[in-house]
Amino acid sequence: MSYGSQRGSLRVEEAEVLAHSKHAGNQYVMRLRAPQIAALAQAGAFVHVHCGAGLPMRRPMSIMRANRGDSWLDILYKAHGSGTRLLAARKVGERLSLIGPIGVSFRQEAYRARPLLIGGGVGIPPILFLAEHMKQWEETVSPLVLMGSEVPFPFTARPSRILLRGMPEGVIAAMPLLEDWNIASRLASLKGYPGCFEGYVTDLARHWLRTLEPDTIRNDVEVFACGPTAMLKAVQKLALDFALPCQLSLEEFMACAVGGCAGCSVRIETAAGPAMKRVCVDGPVFEAASVVFS
Repeated sequence: MSYGSQRGSLRVEEAEVLAHSKHAGNQYVMRLRAPQIAALAQAGAFVHVHCGAGLPMRRPMSIMRANRGDSWLDILYKAHGSGTRLLAARKVGERLSLIGPIGVSFRQEAYRARPLLIGGGVGIPPILFLAEHMKQWEETVSPLVLMGSEVPFPFTARPSRILLRGMPEGVIAAMPLLEDWNIASRLASLKGYPGCFEGYVTDLARHWLRTLEPDTIRNDVEVFACGPTAMLKAVQKLALDFALPCQLSLEEFMACAVGGCAGCSVRIETAAGPAMKRVCVDGPVFEAASVVFS
């Protein structure tokens, strides 16, 4: 399977904060004017952000959306450490340094008819970006986006108007932006949010897959996922159980984020045998079957 590589497209850019909104769960969405990076960004890539004065180490942030024509990109983050708390204090009109786009993205074309996109927590942004990218094939590709979170979602869910067979009764909560794009979505949580599936997002995915005909699974479905390691392990097993092609975007702590320190290395099975690959530049997207989880 092919990927979209961002190698050779790295830029250092002074970005302007265009908008900055706070959401439930101490989550923030920041829109940045960054023409060079926005023009090159692909779903699954990330930027390395200088959060504020006095903190030289940058923070990696997945790109949630990018608009080439209007030169902006969006990031979603949760303020929980020194860097993200500094970032949360940034105001509209301020400027901050970005390095990006970094990393190997999700596959950029030749999708099956019914892609299953799974995002968990801070893994939601690249999944949203991928769903938006798939809109250009809307006549032949109908993605289903499933999102799970144990903190409030960074948007106000609404009952879906898109009929979706195979969902448990009462699971109707959807992301409004995806609804506006006519892309089906459903939400999962253990927190009892209205209209959400009560359980893990991978359990909801398994429930839906079990309602499909074997030929549909074999010919039309593939999986793309980003989220915490425990969720990705479950997605890897799900793909194995249903014999589905699957790409995973891994989450890992990063220092340099440009391949120099190798601090984000993970074990990947290659044709030549096991190898340690850097999540920042060799990933973050890998074939699910190749990833060796500890």
